[in-house]
Amino acid sequence: MDNDRYAEIDAVIEFIHRHIDEPLPLSRLASYVAYSPYHFTRIFKERMGLPPLYYVSSLRLQKAKDLLLKTNMSIRDIGLEIGQQSLGTFSTRFTERVGVTPSVFRYSAQAADTDFQTLRKIGDWNLEKLPTPRKFSVTGTVHAELPFDGVVLVGLFAKPIPEGLPLYGTVIRSSAGHFSLRDIRPGTYYLMATSVHWEMDAKEILLPNSTLRTRSRQPIIVTPDSVVPHQDVRLYPPRPDDPPILISLPLLMNHFLAKHEGAGNGGGRI
Repeated sequence: MDNDRYAEIDAVIEFIHRHIDEPLPLSRLASYVAYSPYHFTRIFKERMGLPPLYYVSSLRLQKAKDLLLKTNMSIRDIGLEIGQQSLGTFSTRFTERVGVTPSVFRYSAQAADTDFQTLRKIGDWNLEKLPTPRKFSVTGTVHAELPFDGVVLVGLFAKPIPEGLPLYGTVIRSSAGHFSLRDIRPGTYYLMATSVHWEMDAKEILLPNSTLRTRSRQPIIVTPDSVVPHQDVRLYPPRPDDPPILISLPLLMNHFLAKHEGAGNGGGRI
């Protein structure tokens, strides 16, 4: 979708970022651009792909990730800081959308570094030729606006935001430039990808706030009767209207390493 459409949403996004520590009910967001809550929700979702309050909760979970790694606040206090009165509710939502519990995420830097170094040592990734589109597969070529040496994590998600484990995913070297996800069930998916360069430390991987990225604003529809067109995936620096990358990238790397043997570049379910 053209980012110039509903440009007033940009002002709301900026407002949300400035006031993320304050209550942000739908009525407050809608009144900021002088819309009714119904009309505001409709155009926000059309522009962003997500309902406004879901977007707000995503930013708050991103803040929780930062607090877990950068402070000694208790998990309960971090939940309260982002507006979750119940520790159980906070832990459940965090786990569903990040992929690991808050406690595991807080202490995952060492494991993340170990998996990252193991990933770097893999020699044969079977990436010699461009994959051919076929039924029940999604293939694509990755281009980056800025050069980097590392890997690209590619996933198909149920929503237009990189959260929770992708339904299908893979990892490719930045030098390879192409990917293939095979044996995909018919359905509607959103393609997300992000870069991880070899110079990143574990904390940067756990908090991927500056990585190159992309997200498909239009869904990819897989049916038994057609072939999904080859995807031209362009990684770009973060934009103000990009939703946060909530999924734990080390978790994706760990799953890829566990299934690497015999998987080649096909990836499949991550």
